[in-house]
Amino acid sequence: MRFIVAALCSLVLGSAFAQGYPNRAVKVIVPWPTGQATDIAARVVAAKLQEALGQPFVIDNKPGAGGAIGSEAVVKSAPDGYTLLAASSGPLSIMPNLQKVPYEPLKDLAPISLVAATPFALVVNPSFPANNAKEFIALVRANPGKYTFSSSGTGATAHLFSELFNSMAGLQARHIPYKGTPPALTDIMNGQVTYTVETVAATAAHIKSGRLKTFGVSTARRTAALPDVPPLAEAADLPQYDVAAWIGYAAPAGTPRDILARLSAEIGKALQSEDLKERMTNLGLDPVASSPEEMTAFMRREQERYGDIIRKANIKIEQ
Repeated sequence: MRFIVAALCSLVLGSAFAQGYPNRAVKVIVPWPTGQATDIAARVVAAKLQEALGQPFVIDNKPGAGGAIGSEAVVKSAPDGYTLLAASSGPLSIMPNLQKVPYEPLKDLAPISLVAATPFALVVNPSFPANNAKEFIALVRANPGKYTFSSSGTGATAHLFSELFNSMAGLQARHIPYKGTPPALTDIMNGQVTYTVETVAATAAHIKSGRLKTFGVSTARRTAALPDVPPLAEAADLPQYDVAAWIGYAAPAGTPRDILARLSAEIGKALQSEDLKERMTNLGLDPVASSPEEMTAFMRREQERYGDIIRKANIKIEQ
């Protein structure tokens, strides 16, 4: 009986707390530098939350260690709804499969809502002798070890998505890691590397200018940023190839459920606004909302999927 009474009291207190939330500024920790995709997406959503909830949502950039520093700062914060994380796939879905990190995403964080999906595109130099994805696959498959693919670094999302594509398409190519996306794309445009699967945000301008040629995007649906480019699932006849990086909001584990639900609902409303949709499209992002429960299940699936890619490709990074 005492347990039931305590549980009921907790629910009542949580509900009352949520009704008065927020009554002061909310800090949103972004574990990346200013101007990075997660930072920009978090800022445009924070601005909408500030309008809707009447309190400042202040962005606090804490970059470093591939997003682990800022993520750890949120994990160690009070679970009261006043410190949130601009969550993303790198530090939460990929890094725990590659190296030791000072948190367990599925245990130490309370997901709130997804905010955006980051689609990728398969790109080559315009002179590459293939007119579509199937011709590209046929040529690379017929010449194992001849071609190369770049990424922004070993273990980076672009590396994993390229390895998954290679595995599904039966390709054998040599990986050339770079320190960042710009040099990885530059050497494709210069003809020194054959291809990569990199973000639409980074490739769209080069595709439109003719400096890169694309054969398809990584998501099962077309992206608004490149509406004329088909999904690789269709163009390459790889129906299971449906991947994207993700961005969302999360809070420390233990944050009251009513607060998570209220924030999730407001984020969902924000993502319906035309100005936010346009801003996301211009960034090469696809707006995606979810409930806390949906984001929790999604994060679990993503961590398992990245782990599977990493194991099958035997990807290791220097500690």
